Amino acid sequence: MNNPFLSRCGPLNVGALFFVSVLGATGCGENIFELRWTLANPDTVVIYSLARPELNLPSGFDFVNRNVVEIQAPGATGIWDLLLDTQDGQLVFLPPGVLEIDSDAMILPLPGQAFDDVLRAPKDSTLYSTDLPVPVVTTTVYVLRTHKGADRFGFPCSFYGKLQPLEVEPALGWVRFVFDVSTLCDDRGLVPED
Repeated sequence: MNNPFLSRCGPLNVGALFFVSVLGATGCGENIFELRWTLANPDTVVIYSLARPELNLPSGFDFVNRNVVEIQAPGATGIWDLLLDTQDGQLVFLPPGVLEIDSDAMILPLPGQAFDDVLRAPKDSTLYSTDLPVPVVTTTVYVLRTHKGADRFGFPCSFYGKLQPLEVEPALGWVRFVFDVSTLCDDRGLVPED
């Protein structure tokens, strides 16, 4: 075969050129490996205070897997990002560090903010609570970083998300909140890209 392109590039370079073209530009110039969060997926959930006497009520939430978690003994039933508890008659969120559980999870209250207006997680990690209870208030949006979980390629990383309590019932020991979590590893953006 007498192809002038192959004679200049050689078979090995043609393979490399093909790989680079797939990596760098497919279709209309999009990189197939460029990760984007393109679809918001807010959801609501109810969790119950650890102070309630019933067993097997979900008191925790795992934002990586979007699951409620039943906690009989902290740390014994899986990985979670926050628990709900009652302290001095008030509902509080507990990050794992409050119970001396090693985790990357942390939470930051942003009082007076609206859920849709919180677009980015603050960068300064010293603002977040890792080992102190955080009061649950409906007029506050909470930004959180999750425990380590698998990204879409299976690599461990943390994700950022936000939640806002919609109903808080201290006497009954439960809260209902709306939340959403970025699908991008360690990305502080809290809304999908257009």
